[in-house]
Amino acid sequence: MANSPNFYANTQSTVRRYGEDGYKVIIVDEPAPSVRRITLNRPEKRNALNHELRGELLHALQEGDAHENIRVQIIRGAGSSFSAGYDLGGGNANAQYPFYSAGGDGQWPRHVTEGWMGIWDLAKPVIAQVHGYCLAGGSELATGCDLVYMAEDAQMGYPAVRFGVPDMHFHPWLVGMRKGMEMLLTGDSISGVEAQSRGWATACYPADQLEAQVLAIAQRIASMPPDIVQLNKRAVHRQMDVMGLRQGIRAGTELCTLGTHQPSFKAFIAKIQEQGLTGALQERDEKFGDYRTARRDDKE
Repeated sequence: MANSPNFYANTQSTVRRYGEDGYKVIIVDEPAPSVRRITLNRPEKRNALNHELRGELLHALQEGDAHENIRVQIIRGAGSSFSAGYDLGGGNANAQYPFYSAGGDGQWPRHVTEGWMGIWDLAKPVIAQVHGYCLAGGSELATGCDLVYMAEDAQMGYPAVRFGVPDMHFHPWLVGMRKGMEMLLTGDSISGVEAQSRGWATACYPADQLEAQVLAIAQRIASMPPDIVQLNKRAVHRQMDVMGLRQGIRAGTELCTLGTHQPSFKAFIAKIQEQGLTGALQERDEKFGDYRTARRDDKE
């Protein structure tokens, strides 16, 4: 959920060509043969997803997908978290969207949904390696990946429902209708253990074992015939398409847009303008005793 006063303004695609002068907010390495790993590298912001980070990430994923020797890709976060969500703290000042999306009301939720669902349409598998917070936009990014492995104590949630509507409505699909309903009505998070038990995470491990376990599964995938892997990835996603997941998420962008016109959303934006982002978020969460009431954070 993007909710700074200017986040929903129409904007043109940036002309910057990501990667030309090296990446600034991601790190790309190859920890094993045929395995590319992309690290979100804004640890001081808990890898808040500003336009630059999203653009570099998607560029690196597409470049890896086109690379003959890469067979599987991993996304992880530097520092304490995978990603605490979209950057609401001024990280997009004077920045443009990293790729074109049709303008008009609802451009933002359509834009981010197109980006994350585009990971589904890559040929090669993408793995999310999740530790710490995986909130709001961070959970949308992880949802777009083909496999999700979490630390047992990681937290996946969508606190922005406490004043608005999510961009991607994956919850009933991946954690079930009842738990999905509870998460969207409270903004509460679930642990890696519960995410695995409910089907959002593929598996979970103790935090100190997560990286080794993810590398092991990535190497197993890389050992498979790549042409067959690509077809089998597509087979799973096509079945989900037939079941209506992609249509449901796309329909959800319209509800997200409707949410921005509600009095409660406008009141929250007014609080940001009056008392600053941190104060508004603190006031939002203090009655629940979680997120920013426990640790200061300016992401979602």
